[in-house]
Amino acid sequence: MQIVRGRAPSNTPSQHRTDTFTGTVWGDPVLPSTAEGNAINSVTFTPGARTYWHHHTGGQILVVTAGLGWVCPHGEKPQVIRAGDVVWVPPGERHWHGGTTETVMTHLAISIGPTSWLDEVSDEDYLAAIGEGTQ
Repeated sequence: MQIVRGRAPSNTPSQHRTDTFTGTVWGDPVLPSTAEGNAINSVTFTPGARTYWHHHTGGQILVVTAGLGWVCPHGEKPQVIRAGDVVWVPPGERHWHGGTTETVMTHLAISIGPTSWLDEVSDEDYLAAIGEGTQ
């Protein structure tokens, strides 16, 4: 058993996430990654920022804590997510998530098992959210 009091580790500054994100994204570990690949991170997306396409071995839970954003399963239209929403992404489902073009969004990302990072979400895929009137 592991108990984390407050943010963990407490002496770690917010991380500017760049390798698997587009735009300005900040992350803070809440629970460091376990040996099984489980992790909890608080992630803040600035307007236009988003993850790359990815999927999780055991699925992912997103708990939106502030702002307004989008989540998009592959082959579907982006869906609006806002503070208070909880999103379940099933194991292996290719998806992306991030802020809208005009809003910041913060969520807790609870990753169950390892994350497989894929290709960058193109501006075309991202801007499809606007064309579908999802904001």
